[in-house]
Amino acid sequence: MVGKDSLGIRSFRFLTGSLLIIWLVLPLIPLAIWSFAKGWFFPDLLPTHWSMRAWEYAFSDTSGVIDSLWLTIGISLAATVLSILIGVPAGRALGLYNFRGKQLVELMILAPIIVPGIAVVLGIHSVFISFGLNNTVSGVILVHLIPTLPYMILVMSGVFSNYDPAYEAQARTLGASPLKTFWYVTLPSIMPGIIVGGLFAFLVSWSQYVLTLLIGGGRVVTLPLLLFNFATSGRNDITGAIGMIYILPGIIILLFTARHLSGRNGAVGSFGQI
Repeated sequence: MVGKDSLGIRSFRFLTGSLLIIWLVLPLIPLAIWSFAKGWFFPDLLPTHWSMRAWEYAFSDTSGVIDSLWLTIGISLAATVLSILIGVPAGRALGLYNFRGKQLVELMILAPIIVPGIAVVLGIHSVFISFGLNNTVSGVILVHLIPTLPYMILVMSGVFSNYDPAYEAQARTLGASPLKTFWYVTLPSIMPGIIVGGLFAFLVSWSQYVLTLLIGGGRVVTLPLLLFNFATSGRNDITGAIGMIYILPGIIILLFTARHLSGRNGAVGSFGQI
């Protein structure tokens, strides 16, 4: 009876996982077909003519897709690194310590997620103009911190809430310097959280359209802006090709970091788990 129940549970999980994967992948199938279609008209289930023209254009020097791709990767990586540098100490403070006004601080951290992004960016637009950050890559990187930092801080706050600082005290007692203590004790313990938080930060920055458009002023052309331009112009074939390029980095990152998403490698909480 136990074996049958276990088999039933496994079958249910397999079915549920398969349906979830199908649900997530299904919208991408028309996009992939369009990228190879010369023309696709209703009520045809598949295009009558196939072509590589959209992909040839996407990888050509005149399309600007490759330049936008590298620019988007650079901006997302920079925003992720800055989010990590700010989010780790902020998450440590929220996760390890109780202080007056902590709930208010947590609410303020969540505010950029709750409040629509366009309202936030319009509020700081004039400030960026004063500092000469409008229409610059630096300005776009800084404005991407608004939606990425909350994810990073909240993830690290959860990691440090299960972290035991006695490990650091023990390392310092044995003569380790603060830098060595961080490098050999703290960092390995919180690394899974940094990876997960960095993943969220990168993907959130990667997908930004409104913030990039308003602060970049149309001069900083990232891949989401280029994708939207072709999508609104009715070029479904080129939109499909750029769309497939657009989702590729996210899939690659997810595959390389999937094992950290289970939470099994979180920060250690007792001496027996080291």
